[in-house]
This record gives sequence, structure tokens and C-alpha cells, in this order.
Amino acid sequence: QVQLEESGGGLAQPGGSLRLSCATSGFIFSNYRMSWVRQAPGKGLEWVSGIFGDGSDPHYIDSVKGRFAISRDNAKNTLYLQMNSLKPEDTALYFCAREYNAAFDSWGQGAQVTVSS
Repeated sequence: QVQLEESGGGLAQPGGSLRLSCATSGFIFSNYRMSWVRQAPGKGLEWVSGIFGDGSDPHYIDSVKGRFAISRDNAKNTLYLQMNSLKPEDTALYFCAREYNAAFDSWGQGAQVTVSS
């Protein structure tokens, strides 16, 4: 079955960095566009970044442009999110999600990112 598992979350100071990973299995990873989606405390889901199956066209929500970088290793079936210059407003539960027919059809359990001094 399809499985997605995030790792790499934790506590960072403002200005610090974290790298999230999403290990996947149960499907042909390279065939799917993948995204990172986050949910801040008390707020709804917010799409953060996406990337096509071949690794092309990484794109981002405006608030993270220039600070976050999405990438993927199709040989390892793994999605990444490098987060630099972290801000307190980046504090959220971060999910990786598989896209199919313009919808997110599979989700990981989430990785908590907390940015605080």
C-alpha cells in the first residue's frame, strides 16, 4: 500500500535551518508530483511547495521563496524540504502529500517544526 513517512522535524531557532525528508513506498514515486503542506497551530492547511515527478519546476508559496528548497531523489523514493532562515511563523506540522488528478490523495503523518528562541 501507499506509504509516506516524514522525518527531520524539530526545534530550531529563528534564522536556523532544518531539513525534512519524506520516505515513500508502495507506488512509482517518479510518476507523481509531490508537495509539502503545513498546518500551523489553530489554522487550516497551507500548501508550501511542490515538484514534478522528474524533479522539474519546483514552486513555492510566496512566504517561503528564497528560504525553502524542495527536491527529490527518485532512486531513493524520497522527497525533501530544506528550510533555511526559519521564522517563528514557519512553526507548523509539515506533511508530504502525493498529488493525483489535481488533488492530494495520500498523506504522511506529519513532522512537527517549531521555530522559537
